[in-house]
Amino acid sequence: MMEVIFLAVDPLTAKILAQVAAKAATDSESRKKILFLILAPVLGLLLLIAFILYLITSPFSVLSQWLIGDEVSVVEDFQKEYGYNQQLGIYEKDYVDGSGQSYEGVIFTDGATEVVYYNQLDERWADLPYGTDNIGGYGCGPTSMAIVVSSLTDQTVDPPTMAEWAYQNGYWCSGNGSYHSLIPGAAEGFGLQWESISTDDPQAVVDALASGKLIVALMSKGHFTSSGHFMVLRGVTSEGKILVADPASKKRSEQEWDISIILDEARKGAAAGGPLWAIY
Repeated sequence: MMEVIFLAVDPLTAKILAQVAAKAATDSESRKKILFLILAPVLGLLLLIAFILYLITSPFSVLSQWLIGDEVSVVEDFQKEYGYNQQLGIYEKDYVDGSGQSYEGVIFTDGATEVVYYNQLDERWADLPYGTDNIGGYGCGPTSMAIVVSSLTDQTVDPPTMAEWAYQNGYWCSGNGSYHSLIPGAAEGFGLQWESISTDDPQAVVDALASGKLIVALMSKGHFTSSGHFMVLRGVTSEGKILVADPASKKRSEQEWDISIILDEARKGAAAGGPLWAIY
């Protein structure tokens, strides 16, 4: 027969053990509550950031389907404010003026660096794809980097080639143009170096251009765009005026610009080291 042995526990020991067990349970619950109080605002903040990024980067055509009333204009302005709405509408003046033309063979030689010019509206590729969008309406980013790479290296990279590279490498932002990270990403991808320049340092802009560097600028609403737009700063005159290679306008590319206009209209708060990337 199996003998069962019971250990006797005196009342005082039992009371102590019960108190310890109760305290352990209470401490465990307290730790859970404290952990919840710590994590709840963090998780809430992460969800808010994710929602904001979704609003910024999602195609406006998709968002507008579930927005109502004033929400439509608020979200549209929000996207423009952060430079992810880089669409060039077919009724905008740049689109109308630039369409149906070829800009083949255009080269600018009046800056420190000879610049090969490409226009996103060029009839040779305006209707070619950039992801599921097209280069003419959404390709200012790839076109700007095509200008930079073709001008600073011995490679000839046209906008369709750069658009395909950007798409394959995850820089295409559906319905909005390009993620800001396209600029440093493409620079590195094609063997170039880059550095950020502050919009508060006009002398740094002048020095970079005078030394032969090209600067990709992300612009906000103003002289160059009604929403968001990438273009290239390609030189500086002896009077300190800025020369540009605007992929949406050859006319603007032939003008001289006050540096204050460029810096005032450059997109504040751009990601990936922007809004000014000096490339060399």
